[in-house]
Amino acid sequence: MNNQHENIQTFYIIMVNITTNYTAMSNQSYIKGGNDMDEKIKWPNGAKCAVMLTFDVDGETLFVEGPEGADWYYPRSRAFGRYGPHRGVDHILEILEAENVRSTFFIPGRTAADFPDMVKAVDEAGHEIGCHGYDHELFADYSLKEQEEIIKRSQEVIYSQTGKTFKGFRTPSGDPTAETSSLLQKLGFTYSSSMRGDDRPYRTVLDNKASDLIEIPAKWELDDYPQLSYDFFPAMPISLDRIKGYHQVLDNWKREFDGYYKYGYHYVIMFHPQIIGTPGKIVILEELIKYIKSFPDVWFATGSEIADWWKQNY
Repeated sequence: MNNQHENIQTFYIIMVNITTNYTAMSNQSYIKGGNDMDEKIKWPNGAKCAVMLTFDVDGETLFVEGPEGADWYYPRSRAFGRYGPHRGVDHILEILEAENVRSTFFIPGRTAADFPDMVKAVDEAGHEIGCHGYDHELFADYSLKEQEEIIKRSQEVIYSQTGKTFKGFRTPSGDPTAETSSLLQKLGFTYSSSMRGDDRPYRTVLDNKASDLIEIPAKWELDDYPQLSYDFFPAMPISLDRIKGYHQVLDNWKREFDGYYKYGYHYVIMFHPQIIGTPGKIVILEELIKYIKSFPDVWFATGSEIADWWKQNY
């Protein structure tokens, strides 16, 4: 029971941090044209909707620290995470190639260091690689200096493997501090996809001015982890159904797309290769892409492409 109470206490502390930081960050939004839902966004080439497929390649980083730092304490869980970069990414790349769709992969530095061939395959296939911390750190627990060190450490790994620098950033667990955006701008990032408070991109306000750092928000309901994850120890997701029906999940995501298409917003969906990359679940991804492609005038884009378009036009 003590462990359970400690876990609950830790959860509430994390939620307080996230809520506090989210409030600070959510006051930094800006969109030219106001909040009129009738004002359609002008996407490239007359597209009615933008679609950004993203893959957070967490690997083992979710489970690297057991009690008192004993990594061996979670061997099955680490194997579960390792499946993503080891097998899941290959399945995903096959689908994306078959459907001729480019996407964005957010890869922690540790995962990239452990799986250089995976990083090479993603890069050579023409997909974008964004920053996702080094060890999937809870950024709200780190000072600004420590956050910078984490990002630079991860950048060094990716640059050594691809010769490219990050343009996009997604905080692990979606938990930046109020100062993270200023740090991203300082380090040359063009966009973040970490917040949840809109269904359109927006310019982050820094020092009371709209900046060129574009936020591309996502939504929890468009995330495979809370709906399709299954792990015994530690139990994930905590207190939720273990796995929802595949047809139900696919139907939910289709209905979400219907709404985004109707209003002309950006549809940002978050996948994890250890989840969506399994033989059964990869079919969900394949069918979802085919469904979206059945609509006319849909723009599949990377985070950088969306950010650049928004910066130039809004």
